[in-house]
Amino acid sequence: MGALRAVLAAASPAEMKSVALQYKWLDTDFATAAQIMPADVAAIAAAGFRSIVNNRPDHEGGPAQPTSEAIEREAKAAGLEYAFLPVKSAMQTPADVDAMDALLERLPKPVFGFCRTGTRTGNLFYRARAKSDAR
Repeated sequence: MGALRAVLAAASPAEMKSVALQYKWLDTDFATAAQIMPADVAAIAAAGFRSIVNNRPDHEGGPAQPTSEAIEREAKAAGLEYAFLPVKSAMQTPADVDAMDALLERLPKPVFGFCRTGTRTGNLFYRARAKSDAR
């Protein structure tokens, strides 16, 4: 395991390839996942998603984490809408929830959201949905 970590830490984001894409549906129009790689975007598009929301700040995971710009480039090339809403893991502010709510209203569905593990994006989704349902 330590050797694998060393290889992954030494690899640049462009060199890192996707493993099997896994995601969890939170409702009929939104799924969440852990960190994706630029190489995953084609599979996301092929699965029928029309938009991607990235909730992970750039460089949060160090140099092996792909930048938002790299993922956005692949999303645009695949014909997907892309939104970067970086949110700190333990600090989802009311403004973050409002911004997520606005994205959920605006973006073509279904939407694929991600962060480091998928939990932050899921929590943000549920808070934004509760706000929307309360209107």
